[in-house]
Amino acid sequence: MPLPTTPRAVLIDLAGVLHIDDQPVPGAVQALQALRTRGLPLRFLTNTTRSPRARIVASLQAMGFDIAADEIQTAVLATRRLVEQRGLHPYYLVHPDIASEIGPSHAEPDAVVIGDAGPHFEYDALNTVFRLLMQGLPFIVMARNRYFMARDGLTLDMGAFVAGLEYSSGRQAEVIGKPAEPFFRGALDELGIAPADAVLIGDDLADDIGGAQAVGIPGILVRTGKFRPGDEHHPAHRPAAIVDDFAAAVARLLGGWGQRGPAQR
Repeated sequence: MPLPTTPRAVLIDLAGVLHIDDQPVPGAVQALQALRTRGLPLRFLTNTTRSPRARIVASLQAMGFDIAADEIQTAVLATRRLVEQRGLHPYYLVHPDIASEIGPSHAEPDAVVIGDAGPHFEYDALNTVFRLLMQGLPFIVMARNRYFMARDGLTLDMGAFVAGLEYSSGRQAEVIGKPAEPFFRGALDELGIAPADAVLIGDDLADDIGGAQAVGIPGILVRTGKFRPGDEHHPAHRPAAIVDDFAAAVARLLGGWGQRGPAQR
């Protein structure tokens, strides 16, 4: 799927693309500034479910990124909207830091919703979810990422716990964040942009690139964050371009911005 000659919007993953933990990827702050000079609408898509959006914005701004809250689409807020639209009263297994953003668990739940609870994925909590699923409650998950890149290396994400609960309960989870089609389409609909006129920049071959391409959005894969050697040769997911980092992706889109040319595959 080729890149558009003149993209009308850019969708950008956050962790692993713009930053690792609380450190910006080298050149990313300046590259984002350069991208903004072209006046392109931007949306930042994140499956991070341990922090509320206000904290994500504050962290990004502290790193030097010029990003506003209404430009960020999170899996947490997408899940909350879905719960409200369906009138559900879920049991939540989530990180305490997002409890105020997603809402409290209900005493008599009619669905199960989980996010990346991190160290709170304890046996008793997981067993409670398992028992509710065995009662036939719908299983909704904010994401099912396999891992993410932290400052000290690759770190287990919530996908392992989702897979384990699916295996034990026999119930299939409904994913709300990336790579779910509505998550990408929600950003495009908000901008009024057709998929082929947008570009996604991400570090996750399956959830970022694969999810976007399933909707018709060409993707640029960066060799930072989750990128692993061999991603270039995946039989199913074929990025429109593979570049070294976010600055190189911006250079590719803007035709050679700055001092760094695009690293093409």
